Amino acid sequence: MADDWVFRTVDVSKAYGETTANDRISIEVHPGEVYGLLGPNGAGKSTLVKQIIGLLKPDSGSITLGPFDLVDDPDAARQLCSYLPQAQMPIESFKIREAVHVTGLIRGGEDAAVRRRGEELIAALQLGEWAGTLGAKLSGGVRRLTGFIMATVWPGKIVILDEPTNDVDPLRRRLLWEQVRQLGSLGAAVILVTHNVMEAEKSVDRLAVINEGRLIAEGTPSSLKAEDRGRLRLELMLEPGAPTPDLPEFVRHDARVGNNLVMVIDEASATAGIEWSQRMMESAGAEEYALAATTLEDVYIRLTGHTSEEPR
Repeated sequence: MADDWVFRTVDVSKAYGETTANDRISIEVHPGEVYGLLGPNGAGKSTLVKQIIGLLKPDSGSITLGPFDLVDDPDAARQLCSYLPQAQMPIESFKIREAVHVTGLIRGGEDAAVRRRGEELIAALQLGEWAGTLGAKLSGGVRRLTGFIMATVWPGKIVILDEPTNDVDPLRRRLLWEQVRQLGSLGAAVILVTHNVMEAEKSVDRLAVINEGRLIAEGTPSSLKAEDRGRLRLELMLEPGAPTPDLPEFVRHDARVGNNLVMVIDEASATAGIEWSQRMMESAGAEEYALAATTLEDVYIRLTGHTSEEPR
């Protein structure tokens, strides 16, 4: 039964000296589900992933996948978990087809089935023209997509994807998200570690937000946005080097990355927000502004005080 392969962490904690990387984190991911793991740099996402795949042992708590205890049996973790790390795969001396085929066989796939699925993924991500090219000659984006295929050509019971769209062009990024969704049809649970909140919103079933080692919110994208209903997203693009202007009282939350100032306001303050933005364009070094519906990005700002565009 699919439900026999539910993935769970219960009160997982990990500290490095006096620094707490994970503080009693509990999550549950079901087969066929895409589960987002969001949080700013240093939030504890990578530490949690390393414990899941058996590279680190938690100080306390449990990690299970179906009947397997991944803490007591890290070998099972490596066999049952497929993992795409944030770093590029070391495929300099392999052609794409070779790297994919070898990985699938190592993962326990049958030769013909691995070849067939590998070709399907290469075609789906439009990598055919590079399929016979050595990794050393590939662009960063194509190498990233190759790594994704290697991780999913013969997926484990759980697939962990760490920033899968890094360096990928917009067209193939869309194709990749389609393949992430299709992993569920193969019965795999997917944990998606990403800072691209707006793209993740379209792809995840549920998500958790981690900040300073703690799980601070969890739910569907719609449920997490419930508190921001009746509010709008106001963005102000400042001229390079311009200081952040004094914000009016109607601004609920704000964050700045580079020259982009992102604010959340009530719908009732829309007119006031437009008028204020126009004044900023006339007198405070602003180049343009935009007013739109709130997104999961605004929830992320409210919960963490960061935007997803901040340097990782």
